[in-house]
Amino acid sequence: CASKLPDAQAAYESAQTMIPTLLAGTNFVLHAAGWLEGGLVSSFAKFVMDADQCAMHQRFADGIDLSENGQAMSAIREVRNANQTHFLGSQHTQDNFQTAFYRSIVGDNNSYEQWLAEGEKRTEDRATEVATKWLKDYEAPALDAGVDEALNDFMTRKKATLPDTFA
Repeated sequence: CASKLPDAQAAYESAQTMIPTLLAGTNFVLHAAGWLEGGLVSSFAKFVMDADQCAMHQRFADGIDLSENGQAMSAIREVRNANQTHFLGSQHTQDNFQTAFYRSIVGDNNSYEQWLAEGEKRTEDRATEVATKWLKDYEAPALDAGVDEALNDFMTRKKATLPDTFA
């Protein structure tokens, strides 16, 4: 996107790129998250916001679940047979409501009053908090000591052969 900040412009420009990419059936996208200013700048908050969008698009790409459970047939039968007027109390709803829809990791679905009470956080603020937590909690994967030594040796030798390297 061309935006300079992880703002509304950044979000809609990224979405307008991601959606046609998804609809085209693309199965690998290298540059899908975090870019600002045409790729000249990267942002942790924008990365989290874009990863959230990618997860939503992935859920969309799964298509429509035509199974018995996906079509809530048991709920339809239960409500009809019990002469009820809604599905909220049906066993199917109780079993599926937490996983039926994608729940954004940065979106806020609370009331305005609750949003105010919780500090009036904008999407990019919540995304920055997620990125900060991910970075704080990151644990490097285990690496065999011999492989680590060989990689460090390779990097040291490679840097020595390149101009403007640091010792």
